[in-house]
Amino acid sequence: MNFEKILVTGGAGFIGSNFIRQYLEKHAETQIVNLDKLTYCGRKESLQDIENNPETKNRYTFIKGDICNKKIVEQAMHNCDAVINFAAESHVDRSIQDPTQFIQTDVFGTFVLLEQARKQNVKKFLQISTDEVYGQIKEGSFTEESLLMPRNPYSASKAGADRLAYSFFATYDLPVIITRSSNQFGPYQYPEKVIPLFVTNLLQGKKVPVYGQGKQIRDWLYVLDNCEALELCLHQGRNGEVYNIGGGNEIENIELTQMILEELGQGKEMIQFVQDRLGHDFRYSLDCTKIQKELGWKPKHEFARALHSTIEWYKNNSHWWKNSVK
Repeated sequence: MNFEKILVTGGAGFIGSNFIRQYLEKHAETQIVNLDKLTYCGRKESLQDIENNPETKNRYTFIKGDICNKKIVEQAMHNCDAVINFAAESHVDRSIQDPTQFIQTDVFGTFVLLEQARKQNVKKFLQISTDEVYGQIKEGSFTEESLLMPRNPYSASKAGADRLAYSFFATYDLPVIITRSSNQFGPYQYPEKVIPLFVTNLLQGKKVPVYGQGKQIRDWLYVLDNCEALELCLHQGRNGEVYNIGGGNEIENIELTQMILEELGQGKEMIQFVQDRLGHDFRYSLDCTKIQKELGWKPKHEFARALHSTIEWYKNNSHWWKNSVK
């Protein structure tokens, strides 16, 4: 299935901006509308190359607006035949401090988008979820049929949006597909998530804060691999289905920290162990057999090399991340 015009929400954020850039380069016939509120982690500058490129600028439109605003959503979605919802409040620590905006944006905002997509008869609605909706797992891996057991306000808000999207498929036959990706990294990620935070801290001579003893385990997925998986789900995924997207790179946080320190020529003295996060999930792990068998996807980027290139990007683009911290 091909699309003439796609609404991407949250396209000024980390994953959304990478997706827009990659998609426009591969699909010369498609127009993209980017609806973004430009909160603290949304940066128009992340797509400056798209706006300045003669081959893409006429196929890209930016609209500043909130997905909770029904009128703006209606206008932005006009004549779009697909919607990809990246827009979300996504930082766990902030959700623990104040969950209000997470429920508003992640749940109500998703509802506004779904309702308008239903009214405008869009051909595909891709809801971007997260592996965190499953909660933690000590052994084995989550499949798409595993119970959802979110353990913090952020992951609970994403689980609510996830199931709300499915309900619009089951009730109204809206062509919804849901993706649940593992922890991502790459260029244009706001320096509050662990990899860009640690890299930018070290580049400024600051220590890196490691929760507890750093024994928590995460699976790491390079953002461009995720974008390829999302494109496959959009074009070839089955309506009403969920697809897990993982990198197959499970490591302890302390091991990741040591890799970053080594890349930047720093020692263990730059680690500052801090009090563990409330309700901190111990381990995430996804079984990605479904997307591999049905859509033929698997990650292409080797983790250590992708981490190296990501660190190099932050070293070479200090103007971006220094300006992004507000």
